[in-house]
Amino acid sequence: MSALPLLDYQRYGRQMILDGIGFPGQVKLRKASVAVVGAGGLGCPALQYLCAAGIGRIGIIDHDRVELSNLQRQILHTEETIGLHKAESAARALKSMNSDVLLDVQTVAVVADNARELLAPYDILLDCTDNVPTRYLLSDTAVALGKPLVSGAAQKFEGQLSVFNYGANGPCYRCLYPTPPPRETVGSCAELGIFGVVTGTIGNLQALETIKIILGLHDETPALLIFSALGTPPFRSIKLRSKKESCLACGKSPRIPSSTDYVQFCGGPAPDWVSLGQSSGKANQRAKVEELRQAIESGVELSIIDVRPPTEFGICQLPGSRNIPLKALLEDPKKCIDSGTEPVYVVCRLGNDSQIAAKALRSQIEGEITVKDVIGGLQAWSKEIDPSFPIY
Repeated sequence: MSALPLLDYQRYGRQMILDGIGFPGQVKLRKASVAVVGAGGLGCPALQYLCAAGIGRIGIIDHDRVELSNLQRQILHTEETIGLHKAESAARALKSMNSDVLLDVQTVAVVADNARELLAPYDILLDCTDNVPTRYLLSDTAVALGKPLVSGAAQKFEGQLSVFNYGANGPCYRCLYPTPPPRETVGSCAELGIFGVVTGTIGNLQALETIKIILGLHDETPALLIFSALGTPPFRSIKLRSKKESCLACGKSPRIPSSTDYVQFCGGPAPDWVSLGQSSGKANQRAKVEELRQAIESGVELSIIDVRPPTEFGICQLPGSRNIPLKALLEDPKKCIDSGTEPVYVVCRLGNDSQIAAKALRSQIEGEITVKDVIGGLQAWSKEIDPSFPIY
């Protein structure tokens, strides 16, 4: 009796004839189990190629739901699956591609209380998330469970890839980053932007590294692969040091308590920029979008300053507004105010940078000029005043 179903010889024949894979390698893939945490920009391509390669069991763990803004890079999701959990949407796509693979769908967030239980059944773990607290949690969990962690990251036009806790002296994430970066320096794809092909590149490479580990083709050399979509050459590899003996997670004296609050360790929860931009303030300092609309329609002289970056200003803008990026405004606020007494309204995307800009302008004002920032920014304008105004 064959160790592989008859149709597997046809499905996987093109990779089975490769030296280093063969029949034994395909059996290894079929018997392997992999957990992919995050079914987004990185997770989708990783899942697609792991499933196509014939990994026997794949865990898909993601508590988030599909949104329209995901479709630019999260290739397993479609317009029809908007609103579904990403794990369920991804599983639907994978089942239509390879119905023989066992898929474990988990629509929960990985947190300290459930990480070990969720991830223990799998041979290899993939970090396809986009936040620092979860990176530390997954790395610590991989160390505790004695499993390799294939970690990817992507932002703007750049991506990174590493395999942690693999081999005799492979470092963990904490070995490289004993302390997290300051919370204010960490941005998200929504704030900074992301080129979809970058997540596809890194996600595919995560699948590649995983398959190499399963097949025994990985040389176990610790390295950090850096990818720049606009770089020449686009790839460069940095050799990493072995694990640190002093590392709190994988060193000689591990002391990471299971009750660790990873969010607080990384500086607290990520700011809710939408809510912060909509918060009310002093009546003479913040204006609702309705007030701005009335001011525009009244025909009175006024100045609208848009402090978004030029690229974003080029996407959409209010009629009559002028673009002074926040950085330029802060360098010399006084130069940004026209002579006169007309009111000044400051806008941005969500209503956060405009608060900073308006405060700087008020500090330089001499006379009767009123400076207000617009609550909720251009997103609020679109939702409350003009539904045809683009939201991005």
